[in-house]
Amino acid sequence: MKRSFLMALCLSVVSAFAGPNDISSFDAQDVGTPDEYITAEFGGELKTAPASEVATLQKGRLVVRQKFEDPFGESETMYQLYQGAAGDLSSLTALSAPAGASYSDLVKAKFYEREDMDPNDDIEKVYFDGKFVYVPGKSTAVVYLLGTPLTLESAAPVAESEEVEEAPAAPAPEPVAAPAAPAAEECDEYDPDCEDEDEDEYDVAGDLNKTNRDADERDNSADYAADDAGENAIDRFGIADEVRFWSAVALSAAAAASAVLGVLQHMESNKARDAYDKLDETHSKIYNKILEVCSANSPESVGACATAMSYYDMTGSGYSLKTLEARMDVNKKTQDSYATARNIWFGVTGVTLTAAIVLFVW
Repeated sequence: MKRSFLMALCLSVVSAFAGPNDISSFDAQDVGTPDEYITAEFGGELKTAPASEVATLQKGRLVVRQKFEDPFGESETMYQLYQGAAGDLSSLTALSAPAGASYSDLVKAKFYEREDMDPNDDIEKVYFDGKFVYVPGKSTAVVYLLGTPLTLESAAPVAESEEVEEAPAAPAPEPVAAPAAPAAEECDEYDPDCEDEDEDEYDVAGDLNKTNRDADERDNSADYAADDAGENAIDRFGIADEVRFWSAVALSAAAAASAVLGVLQHMESNKARDAYDKLDETHSKIYNKILEVCSANSPESVGACATAMSYYDMTGSGYSLKTLEARMDVNKKTQDSYATARNIWFGVTGVTLTAAIVLFVW
């Protein structure tokens, strides 16, 4: 008793100093993948689990410790803890913590097949359910705590054989053969009215320990099924709310972006309109001047004179009235293009903003 207490005290003091047979941290970034022993509740991936919570797992939960090793040796070996729902553990052996070691100590201890192995040849996957430890394909495992090898052994009770002297059999009358009982009808899995009579029967006259274990397994299976059903229902409702929320956020961002683009297009449309208005004012002044000159020199053919003068460079700048009109047409088309784009972006803003409001309120 004293030895166990002293060893536990020493383990608690030096737990912060990791040796070659210990895991100093769980910081691998790889995705946790479910297998036949552990299943994922959401998204097909396992969630990371804090090391401090492994020893207090709820019934039906499981944590797998995964080792990630670079086959080329270029990067450091890393570890991570992933949690999920317990799968089929019937093929695994439940191992108990050895004397003098707490369950939490095992979470950060490397597991080996036998003693005196290289510290880097530890087992890649180890499973924890908060009470026992499971190593696929192994019925025992070795850990090093404070440099001392400790063996984890099966937690199942081992029945001790007891020799009973047989008393000489007393003569007895020959037994009378009883009529054969009718063979039990086998149930068809598709027949809802057929019940297996042996399904809930327990051998109360035989091995009482075995009967109790069978009953506990049935109760645990029912509890696991109820827990899984509750968690699946929560996940389904929870993901719907989460999808609606993030969809509304995305639509709000799209509405803001389209509104900014609409404002920019509106500003460019105003610039094109101002340029057109300035050219239109200059055009009116030049055209009125042409009409004045033509009326003074050719009153009988003012129209023909004005048309001819519209191609003439009156200022010597290389521009005529027709050149000015061409520039005005370009500005007009540019203004119309920016105005159309503005209307489209503002329309997108209205649609996405409305959809976002609906999702937020829903």
